[in-house]
Amino acid sequence: MKLPLDDSPVVCWTSAVEQTRLLAGAVAGLVDDGDLLLLVGDLGAGKTAFTQGFAAALGVSAPVTSPTFTLANRYEGRLIVNHLDVYRLEDLVEARDLAIPELLEQGVTLIEWGQMILPALPTERLDVSITFGDGDDDRLIELRAVGDSWIARKSALRTAMHDWAGQQQVSR
Repeated sequence: MKLPLDDSPVVCWTSAVEQTRLLAGAVAGLVDDGDLLLLVGDLGAGKTAFTQGFAAALGVSAPVTSPTFTLANRYEGRLIVNHLDVYRLEDLVEARDLAIPELLEQGVTLIEWGQMILPALPTERLDVSITFGDGDDDRLIELRAVGDSWIARKSALRTAMHDWAGQQQVSR
């Protein structure tokens, strides 16, 4: 059965790095083996902080650092967490060399700057857009379900994001 298309994002606000990590942890409670999350945002917006909270919620005890220069890090937890940063890739050929389909066979994969390699990625994913707010630590986080699997979980995603949605915490 084909689910009705609902491409509206789940909109959330955080006003501290720790809140962004907690929000990510709530998202981690909804993931399945093989899931893909694309993390989009300017430099310093909080993509790695999101991944840190996400990985911690999955039982990763190792320090989670940005893979900007290594391109990929892998962490062991309740699920394997694959963390990629494709900012420095110059073309789609390099993206295909990362063997993303193979990564998706085991664990959950988070890709920073994933919008740069969309043609090389599966269409089933959760897009996470992180935007600066007015205050130093204020962030607008939009979660967009792409594909049947994430659309089927959208109600659960909205429920999990309840603490960060509905009221704007970003200072004006």
